[in-house]
Amino acid sequence: MKVTIENKKGLSKDIKVFIDKKTMNSYMEEKYEEIKGTVNLKGFRPGKVPKEVLKRQFGKAVFNEVLDKVLKDTSTKALEENKIKPAGQPKLDLKNYGEDKDLEYVLSVTELPKVEIKSLENIKFDDYKVKIDEKETDKRINEIAKNQPNFKDANDETKSKEGDLVIFDYNATVDEKPFKGSEGKNTQLTLGKDLFLKGFDKQLIGVKKGEQKVVEATLPENFPEKDLVNKKAKFNCKISAVKNPEEVKIDDKFAKNLGAKDLKDLRTLISKQINDEYKNSLDRLSKNQILKELEKFKINEIPENLIEEEIKILSQGMSEEDAKKSKKNFEEVAKKRIKVGLILNEFGEQNKIKVTEQELQAEVQKQIRMMPGQEKMVMDFYQKNPSAVASLRGTVYEDKIMNLIKEKAKSNKKEISKDEAEKILKQSQDQDVDSKKVIKDKNKAEKNPPKKANVKKTSIKKTKKKSPIKKVSKK
Repeated sequence: MKVTIENKKGLSKDIKVFIDKKTMNSYMEEKYEEIKGTVNLKGFRPGKVPKEVLKRQFGKAVFNEVLDKVLKDTSTKALEENKIKPAGQPKLDLKNYGEDKDLEYVLSVTELPKVEIKSLENIKFDDYKVKIDEKETDKRINEIAKNQPNFKDANDETKSKEGDLVIFDYNATVDEKPFKGSEGKNTQLTLGKDLFLKGFDKQLIGVKKGEQKVVEATLPENFPEKDLVNKKAKFNCKISAVKNPEEVKIDDKFAKNLGAKDLKDLRTLISKQINDEYKNSLDRLSKNQILKELEKFKINEIPENLIEEEIKILSQGMSEEDAKKSKKNFEEVAKKRIKVGLILNEFGEQNKIKVTEQELQAEVQKQIRMMPGQEKMVMDFYQKNPSAVASLRGTVYEDKIMNLIKEKAKSNKKEISKDEAEKILKQSQDQDVDSKKVIKDKNKAEKNPPKKANVKKTSIKKTKKKSPIKKVSKK
């Protein structure tokens, strides 16, 4: 293989690759030997098909498969040997190819710019610790207790009021006709929460045990029976019980029901929970401080193709007219994101940061825990969407990089109250925080190391032949 590199404008390069026909023919011979033992042709014993017969029968298909592999392998090798990291998809232009011919092609690439990592010791960021007082902890526990009331049976003559639990059976009709799902047994509603049909539970205010009550409500947009959507239904409700809420006693028993050892342990856990809530938000502010500092690092040129790709992402969901109006602003944001992403990637590579499978699975479990009651749904989502798991790999990779930077940078440790934390977070809402995710999947070297050049057949320009190059599957 002979490789010559022609520097074009800026970061653009043309990599010219030449492979003589002798080498190409040797690849062809190897492929024929590989398929010889798998091909079954009438009149020949397995593995005994003459090579000339194979060439007549499969020559074109074998050549296409060999060409495909040679293009991928040699383009990758050319990039790696010359230490060229492409910014985006290389463009491959076939100049000469064919059976018993030399192979010549040009790989046009936009190279990632050189990134110089300056000393990180000069980077400063605020490292917050939120001090949670006992009053705040008790307030949170009281809120939990309020949302988990106990109910006791009301007197038979007591009319229901907002906050009471009403238990009832019902039969429903639309235009005096029952429908699928029109019956319900032991339905429970806490009055005032409006969790059934809109306006339904308000009509049950004032009912008593043993009473019958007709409730009218409109069936919602997501009702399974599409022909009944937005139709008014009549619900004939028979009230079987009215229950009044009673104050929940906050004691060791209450704490144990919430998974704590005792009330003291619950207070500790709740205090940590509140602290973590604020700490996570404040950590994002600290992260943004670091990212702003990284923006000051120098990169001579940002590849135009990456800027265009980022602008497309930023303008997703917008009309063409609005996207055009916002293009200038998007371009500035795109440059910042790409620049910081390149810096972080370079820092990650220099420090050989990797994401282990254990770390990735731990992040998946973390995401699952964040959706209590929907664990199975979240797990199914990640199992069915490998790209979502790949995105989590990028998140973990970024977090590891940021943690290492924090170790090297200068932290300004601050212990603040909850009120001070809220003030800081409120102020931050008006600030530019456009770097929430600075490492894009396409730029994550750790996530997808370039073992093979990603050169697709659709990007091949054919200058000698008009027929498409088709890849054959191995037999």
